[in-house]
Amino acid sequence: MARPRRKKTSPLRRLIGALAALALLSAFLWWSNTSLQVDTFTCNLPRLPADFEGFTIVQLSDLHGAQFGENNEKLLQTVAGAAPDLIVITGDLLDQGRDPEAGYVDTLAKGLTAIAPTYFVTGNHEWARPDAEALKAQLRDGGVTVLSNGADLLTRGDSSLVLAGIDDPNGYADQKTPEELRDEIYAGAEDPFWILLAHRNTLFKKQYSLLGADLVLSGHGHGGLVRLPFTDGLFSTDHTLFPSYTAGFYEANGSTLFVSRGLGNSGYTFRLFNRPQVAVLTLHRGA
Repeated sequence: MARPRRKKTSPLRRLIGALAALALLSAFLWWSNTSLQVDTFTCNLPRLPADFEGFTIVQLSDLHGAQFGENNEKLLQTVAGAAPDLIVITGDLLDQGRDPEAGYVDTLAKGLTAIAPTYFVTGNHEWARPDAEALKAQLRDGGVTVLSNGADLLTRGDSSLVLAGIDDPNGYADQKTPEELRDEIYAGAEDPFWILLAHRNTLFKKQYSLLGADLVLSGHGHGGLVRLPFTDGLFSTDHTLFPSYTAGFYEANGSTLFVSRGLGNSGYTFRLFNRPQVAVLTLHRGA
């Protein structure tokens, strides 16, 4: 008995199907790289000063000049919706390969500082540009506190904590070292609770975790760019496979690290299963 012949798909139908699949993939990639994701985290810190219980920090990182809505309106609305006590920007606000739109830094700085006190540390891309110091000045003019190997004392009720920040290693060759900054912090207080803003996630285990900070906030890893199940990301920003310390919490040498997945992209990179992140961290006293 002869088998019935399968009806052949016409070249036109195959082309239409391929174009439809390509359109869906393009739409998914666009959404994956432009749609903000708010992730909330509880950060348990045994030594947290009592009056900082419930203190909320919004961390933004690795914008690379990205825009979320006109004048970053969507980003600012998203941050405001989190009602933070503090906003921190952990480097790579700008990208070394392209200039931001006119007014980008001023608008973002004034918009964020209208929501909550805002602090900034440089990333490697700021120092790959010729205008790192001009950027710092712009941010200061917009009300942002720039921590360049320095620290600030935050008070709440009867409690205080130290917020410190270091310039990226791409900065000046003779800049103050993280260890020198640590020594200054401990010279000012015997046993302070302190938070360190440091762009490079990759330096946590061998250097930053040894400084004594209770919490380190970093970026740089971009979440591993492509996030697959059971991995910490597929690609590092240093062009290696299967990196670590790319997103979320890590522990080493008695110190806790939180790494933001970041918001933007650099060069020809893109995100997959790794949407731009607004990280909201609420601090609690606990093990």
